[in-house]
Amino acid sequence: MTDAPTAEPHAQQRSGDRHVAFDWGGVFTVGTFDGRSTQNVADLSGVPVDTVRESYFRHVRQLEVGAWSLPQFWDVLRGETGVALPYPEFEALYLGSIHDNGPMYTTLAELPPGVKVGLLSNNYPVVSDHLRRDPRFTRFDALVFSNELGHKKPAPESFAALQQAMGVPAAQVAFVDDVQENIDAARQAGFYGLLYHHDFHADFEARLREWLAG
Repeated sequence: MTDAPTAEPHAQQRSGDRHVAFDWGGVFTVGTFDGRSTQNVADLSGVPVDTVRESYFRHVRQLEVGAWSLPQFWDVLRGETGVALPYPEFEALYLGSIHDNGPMYTTLAELPPGVKVGLLSNNYPVVSDHLRRDPRFTRFDALVFSNELGHKKPAPESFAALQQAMGVPAAQVAFVDDVQENIDAARQAGFYGLLYHHDFHADFEARLREWLAG
């Protein structure tokens, strides 16, 4: 089992109200959405998963920055892999590949009302729309999706957009992500970084409470 993630000391003085922003995949989901969705495509179609993943990961950035729609992406993937699955079935399978991290949704619902909550996610067309319709997402004050912004983490533009959407200084926001590279980029942008792993959720909650308490 991996060691519990720890937050590195932050160089800037932190004062005033405290807020929090989250990544989505690997934070509000358990495991990797891309890995699960490609496995599900392979299982349903009979095409080897390595074949599906080679095409999927070669082109997925086009989704993440909003260059392609999900139907465009699927047309390319289907043409390269030979998967005989119509788009509507793929879309249903894609959305069905989301595996919620229940404890994090509980944490979200229990955040004090005065805490602003943001989301910064490298995400995809259709999936981002699906998340916006989720009643649990009404707790978020700001939703920033890479496919709508045109930039993906760890690009500085992503964190600039998050700060602008939240309307508070970056130094007053803890950013939660499961990827160290993104935590490093958040810190470079002035946020307080909290590395997350679902195996250590209780430890994360304690660190988040400490941050919010100031």
